[in-house]
Amino acid sequence: MLDPYRIREDFPILKRKINDYPLIYLDNAATTQKPRQVVDAIKHFYENCNANIHRAVYTLSQESSELYESAHEDIAKFINADGMEEIIFVRGTTEAVNLVAYAWGLHNLGKEDEVMVTLMEHHSNIVPWEALSKIKGFKVRYADVNDDGTLNYESLENAVSNKTKIVCLTHVSNVTGVINDVKNVTRIAHEHGALVLVDGAQSVPHLPVDVNDLDIDFLAFSGHKMLGPTGIGVLYGKREVLEEMEPFQSGGSMIKEVTFDTTTKRCLSSWNDLPWKFEAGTPNISGGVGLMAAVRYLKDVGMQNVKAHEKKLTDRALNRMQECEKIRIYGPKDAALKCGIIPFSVDGLSSHDVALFLDSYGVMIRSGFHCAQPLHEKFKLKSSARVSFYIYNTTEEIDRLVEVLKEIEQFQ
Repeated sequence: MLDPYRIREDFPILKRKINDYPLIYLDNAATTQKPRQVVDAIKHFYENCNANIHRAVYTLSQESSELYESAHEDIAKFINADGMEEIIFVRGTTEAVNLVAYAWGLHNLGKEDEVMVTLMEHHSNIVPWEALSKIKGFKVRYADVNDDGTLNYESLENAVSNKTKIVCLTHVSNVTGVINDVKNVTRIAHEHGALVLVDGAQSVPHLPVDVNDLDIDFLAFSGHKMLGPTGIGVLYGKREVLEEMEPFQSGGSMIKEVTFDTTTKRCLSSWNDLPWKFEAGTPNISGGVGLMAAVRYLKDVGMQNVKAHEKKLTDRALNRMQECEKIRIYGPKDAALKCGIIPFSVDGLSSHDVALFLDSYGVMIRSGFHCAQPLHEKFKLKSSARVSFYIYNTTEEIDRLVEVLKEIEQFQ
């Protein structure tokens, strides 16, 4: 079993005090803290191996290239991809979705086509498709969400048709923590010849994710939500799909050859092999090294243990928070249906008031729309407060959260 007290020793930031109170960090859905092992890996790279990759034969460049390629290989194994060729490093989930939209969608979607999205999506899995639809003329359709925040699968299945070219959905809602049945959605989509893009920003850090078992075509996720540094993320794509796609960006590294044709007076290019075809320019090498260290850390902890620990915390939080008379919890109340995310409100207070009050006691939570305004409109909310848990959170922190929430109620 996961031991959060031992794990906490790897996170120097958790020793901080805020307003003379011990730091309680409960905004892990936004970003996670970084263990010493990740910080040390990045430091070691810059102090010992820093050089550009795939451009030189000298020792530092060879070492840097090997580290960067190893990072791709480790992430491929972590999600059970068929090889590093299916792993593209990007800045984060947002860039990964945009890569699919513009490298695949721009060349494969027309006026008669449809893209299926759900109402629980993060804005990064909505806005790119709406923006592209203005260029290409296709229709974006939305699967509905039930009152408890779960996906309405009947709505989705009824909306998917032979016009649907891609189904885009989150694996885990970043607002409610609801875990969607991706395997079932993929089956529905593939029966109609549609591809499937999964936003794994809230699932890959918290659950065992096997892309081959899910049979999805694309998976996007961010490093900073899984102990890694900011500015690095991953797009997984099935090899056969990636090979048919055009590059997202052009320039150095993503080309195999550029020649000048004396007849046409033009330069002719041929694309590089996967995954480098989609990684133009000098990449975030240190970010890749840091993400590799984060993945190795999580592998040592065990993703089943991560999932079980978060369920334990979520169970306790749901039960304890319901002791509060003026707290309204949104989404499912069954921890088995979700990851460690709980949105809530306090009667008579805005979410920002709640967050500021908690902050005065050293408790860090998120407030606002959480980049998912359509779902908040579904719940008829102007905003919500949100707590989200990770491997270093403890039951004592949950109890302290509830103590402070009960103090907030005294001011109402």
